[in-house]
Amino acid sequence: MATSSQCVVISDEEQGYDLDLFCIPKHYAADLERVYIPHGLILDRTERLAREIMKEMGGHHIVALCVLKGGYKFFADLLDYIKALNRNSDRSIPMTVDFIRLKSYCNDQSTGEIKVIGGDDLSTLTGKNVLIVEDIIDTGKTMKTLLQLLKQYNPKMVKVASLLVKRTPRSVGYRPDFVGFEVPDKFVVGYALDYNEEQYNPKMVKVASLLVKRTPRSVGYRPDFVGFEVPDKFVVGYALDYNEYFRDLNHICVISETGKEKYKA
Repeated sequence: MATSSQCVVISDEEQGYDLDLFCIPKHYAADLERVYIPHGLILDRTERLAREIMKEMGGHHIVALCVLKGGYKFFADLLDYIKALNRNSDRSIPMTVDFIRLKSYCNDQSTGEIKVIGGDDLSTLTGKNVLIVEDIIDTGKTMKTLLQLLKQYNPKMVKVASLLVKRTPRSVGYRPDFVGFEVPDKFVVGYALDYNEEQYNPKMVKVASLLVKRTPRSVGYRPDFVGFEVPDKFVVGYALDYNEYFRDLNHICVISETGKEKYKA
């Protein structure tokens, strides 16, 4: 395992680690060969990336754009480290988040075009500092196309953070701004990277909600699992927002009238 100024480079000869050295879910034990990048190393590298991102982008409001589904785990951990830097710094910046999915295949054939699914109107990115968070860059074609698409909306700055970049002859030469690990041309799974995700065929549906509001407007529905029952107040934080603000706040708080006025649409 080598290091460069940009990322940790995992050589083609890297064998990884024996599965018996780690806690692996039993239902996957026979399906995996080796542990390639341990979880602790992923987290430590992600923390370092957060510092680099804040150094380069931390002067202004950041819109963090998560590419689902694979990017969600890296996105969550990266934002946790960025929020920690914000909390412990004399100079902190607001961060808003959004989520998109990219579709570039019809059945097993690439269409050559990408379709953005989900997310708010991309015109809201105009004049903003945008951080795209992705799990892995393979050929780079999809990301290059997405960046061209975003240019139409005139963001102030667009940077890309990817946990992994694959070393492959199929690459078009694209390189993200922030990279966790450069890996050989192998199919890797785990940490939200999947192989043939199972189709939805639920035998049971249960609902878990962090909060249930005690309000006269209720229709009487109650989830199966509830964290907290709260009064009829407007709360923000822990990903709950007011016009996209406060999602980066760790605590759940009641917004003040000053806050409502400051961040009103």
